Amino acid sequence: MAEAVVGVLIGKLGSALANQAAAYGASLICKEASALKGLFGEIRKAEEELKSMKAYLRDLEKFKDADETTGIFIDKIRELSFRIEDIVDEFMYKLEDDKNGRFAAKMMKRIKHVKVWHRLALRLRDVNTELEDAAKRKVRYAGSSGHHAIHTNPTVCPAREEDLVGIEDNAAMIKQWLLGDLEEMNNKVITVWGMGGVGKTTLVDHVYKAVKVDFDASAWITVSKSYQAEDLLKKIAREFSISIDSSDMDMRRLTQDIRKHLEGKRYILILDDVWEQDVWINYIMPVFPTNCTSRFILTSRLYEIASLATSNCAVKLEPLQKYQANVLFCRLAFWNSNEKRCPAELCDLAENFLQKCEGLPIAIACISRLLSCKPAVYAEWRNIYDKLELQSTKSMIPGVDKILKVSFEVLPYELKNCFLHCALFPEDYKMKRRRLIRHWITSGFIKQKENKTLEQVAEGYLIDLVNRSLLDVVQKNKFGRMKCFRMHDVIRHLAIDKAMKECFGKVYEGHGTFSVHGTRRLSIQGTDILPLNQSDATHLRAIYVFSSSIDIDLLIPILASSVLLSTLDLQGTQIKVLPNEVFSLFNLRFLGLRYTGIVVIPEAIGRLQNLEVLDAFRTGIVSLPKDIAKLKKLRYLYASSVSARINGQPWYSGGVNVTKGIKQLTGLYALQTIIASLETLSEVAAMTELRTFSVTKVTSEHSLNLCNAIMNMSHLAHLSVDASNDNEVLPLEELRLPETLNKLELNGQIEKARVPQIFSSWSHLNNLTMLNLIFSKLNEDSFPSLKALRELCCLQLCYAYDGKIICFPAQSFPRLKTLYIVGASQLNQIEMEEGALESLDDLLLADCPELKHVPRGIESITSLEELNFRNTSEELIEMLRQGRESSECNEELMKIRHIRKAKDRRQKALGCAGERSCESMRRGAGDVFLELAERFVESCDENIAIWIRFRMRVAFGGRGNLFLLSTSMGVQPEPIPPWAASPRSSSMESLKQAPRSVGYCLSWKNSTSNGLKTKGGGVQGKWGTKLLGEAPGMCFWSCQSPGVKSCDEKTAIYQDEIQNVLHMDVSVHL
Repeated sequence: MAEAVVGVLIGKLGSALANQAAAYGASLICKEASALKGLFGEIRKAEEELKSMKAYLRDLEKFKDADETTGIFIDKIRELSFRIEDIVDEFMYKLEDDKNGRFAAKMMKRIKHVKVWHRLALRLRDVNTELEDAAKRKVRYAGSSGHHAIHTNPTVCPAREEDLVGIEDNAAMIKQWLLGDLEEMNNKVITVWGMGGVGKTTLVDHVYKAVKVDFDASAWITVSKSYQAEDLLKKIAREFSISIDSSDMDMRRLTQDIRKHLEGKRYILILDDVWEQDVWINYIMPVFPTNCTSRFILTSRLYEIASLATSNCAVKLEPLQKYQANVLFCRLAFWNSNEKRCPAELCDLAENFLQKCEGLPIAIACISRLLSCKPAVYAEWRNIYDKLELQSTKSMIPGVDKILKVSFEVLPYELKNCFLHCALFPEDYKMKRRRLIRHWITSGFIKQKENKTLEQVAEGYLIDLVNRSLLDVVQKNKFGRMKCFRMHDVIRHLAIDKAMKECFGKVYEGHGTFSVHGTRRLSIQGTDILPLNQSDATHLRAIYVFSSSIDIDLLIPILASSVLLSTLDLQGTQIKVLPNEVFSLFNLRFLGLRYTGIVVIPEAIGRLQNLEVLDAFRTGIVSLPKDIAKLKKLRYLYASSVSARINGQPWYSGGVNVTKGIKQLTGLYALQTIIASLETLSEVAAMTELRTFSVTKVTSEHSLNLCNAIMNMSHLAHLSVDASNDNEVLPLEELRLPETLNKLELNGQIEKARVPQIFSSWSHLNNLTMLNLIFSKLNEDSFPSLKALRELCCLQLCYAYDGKIICFPAQSFPRLKTLYIVGASQLNQIEMEEGALESLDDLLLADCPELKHVPRGIESITSLEELNFRNTSEELIEMLRQGRESSECNEELMKIRHIRKAKDRRQKALGCAGERSCESMRRGAGDVFLELAERFVESCDENIAIWIRFRMRVAFGGRGNLFLLSTSMGVQPEPIPPWAASPRSSSMESLKQAPRSVGYCLSWKNSTSNGLKTKGGGVQGKWGTKLLGEAPGMCFWSCQSPGVKSCDEKTAIYQDEIQNVLHMDVSVHL
């Protein structure tokens, strides 16, 4: 880890030396020049010494735990490196400060700084002397091994179903517990427990993804040790999509809202990583309704949590068996190989590695992923194994910890810093990609590489950490790009321990005494925070606050003494005013205020000359101070205001006002979101490096300035333009978008007559993958112009379509994966021609009250995985739910039978939609039905029994493509035709001879009219009572002889043919 500290410091020393010529040139007095010369000389000496030492330190790191002398030496080098960093940071600040003010003020500062230069030079000379003395006490760099560059794998080693080893039996058993009696109104608690790293979360995640489609509502919550009851319920509410006001809601109101939302629904809740029974007994059981079907899965390391399970519904996970461990090892170590087999010359080493993993999947994953990054040759593998053996000299380190420790030690120094930084987030915290990357860049962890931006380099590091199984990807965006990450708690425990020992950082959870002495980074995560000793905080470089209710006054002493702080992240806290001490942090590079209650940014912000990221997004800020223009190093500027709350959720009114002078921020990469004005847009034209630009309250008078500004943004990737009101026409006629654009959001009307011209002029945008149109007022004539954008992957039409019919022609939108149509108030028909939307997998139809049929042609889009309705016509939803009662409805259902997940606005699954039912049948429900139905037909007429058995064999045999066993049409003819008389010899070909209506019904003659009746949704009669008792998953409807009022309209058509025939429909509800 000392190598990582030294690596970052060498970069800082190089930056300081780059200012040498400028400093000499600006020097106006001899004494200043002399003092600067001495200081630069010491900086250069330190740089040369550390460069020579860096490669040597890499080799020494692996001996640190085995050799006490080596450990002392490395610790000393790290301490001296920190002291050098402090000196250099102070020097750079003073040097920049000399440039500010008028001539007389500058001269006074320089005269005063002569003494500062001498003082810093003497301090640095002392450190250099200590550096030399420490080296003399060790063998002087004889073992230097040379520099090895970091090579990141540009692609993520995929997590595939076939890489899940040893979970098959447990997964099948849990699925049966979850789904076996799903139609009964009951509650069931399933627990999965075992030691850390044994695969509890992996198993439950696999099951959860497979079964959640069978529930009306589903949620996954990670609990962890340091949970707060109120926060836990708020998280549960959000996961169940319940609107809450997170800042103003007590436990009682939360409980009521959750119960009301889930009342009468079939739901599943996962509670991952539970440490206390109180979580279940005091906060979950009393909250959730019991008058419905519910399933809970709890994962834990503790037996007392496992004991909460419903009888016989607890699973204890054990480490993998030897053969299972070997399979997992080969699949991950050789994931990029077709054979996924270990070469013969490496088999012995592979077996040795597996012995050290002790059957734990997390250890196997870490070591195999590490080896997958190395050439599959004996020398490379032996080198890794020798490092593992070296760790064995310290018996206090358990076997698995050795694996994780070596996985860390062999990381390039750039990745070590990034990895330890991730451990400073709370346990099981979802870390967002962009936030991580900005932290890393502003902390100096990321170095420029040829042909890559800092952001691209940082994302490469993220991919590498994922490939090494040190981070897990928990969420991807719609394009498959990694979005959120989580660190496994076993790995995090090791990382925090390492971070503390290496003085990288500490976590303060508000319990007992705590000191920040010597550490460089502080993560505050508790709620019961006590004042910290400010004298201990002089070396802090970063403060991350994850406690939303923290009192900002507790931080003031720390901020006052942490003059070298580079990162202050207060995201999500409830602070309303920034302390004055913040504006004295000359070294500050990252200021995170997102989701806070800040309403004003003072003019003093201009004093933070090194600031690179100012994130005040979704706060109470309505304008930026004029001194924001002084922040010449600013790369990311985010600001928007929250003006009100609707249904408890923040409603974002848009951008902020900026003042004259913002054009000086020419290095900005992101500017989001500003209020348009002629002057502002004129100044934005100077920001040629922008990648993200968002502007609101645009009017037609801004047309020329807006187009000129965007024309200059040759690197623009994300553009958002928001009109001043819903009736304003966006000025797009002259807009020339850069080819680099990949995300475009337009909020406002588009002039209908010019739509074809506008969209055709954007046909060159081969990188444009996401288009969001809001209030655009497109119609049947203008919408077809959109097909020019053939590379679109996501299209969102939000109150943007005013037509009655929307048509997707053949071959249109070939790459589109996500389509949202929201607020099309007149839309009554959607047509999808064959060959259109061939990649679509997610379709949302919301707030379309006139839409009474599913899209025509949707059955041809075989890629479609998810179909969601929200606030569409009740007629459509009821048609889909009750589709078994009429032939037209069946046709609607047949159109969406292939879609895995179909839900309405209340998150109710829509009937037996296609693959969903077939999947459930394959899980065993079909076999249960067949067994019960066989008992039923034993008492039927022989010919009828043969016919029923034949129909069931067709319906449930083979691929199980028929998801409805009956409809409300047809009667059995007499005599029984050949295609029904002999089921053993019949085939699908003979079935084609049968009338479609007959092929889907069960009926018999000569039954009395009292044989089967329906009453209040229940079933009575000698057949009904028996069957319903044994097959609660089956529902029966009956129609009696002519004249009976319960006879429905469709069956009444056949009254002349029925004549005392009892007609019965059977449908399987899964």
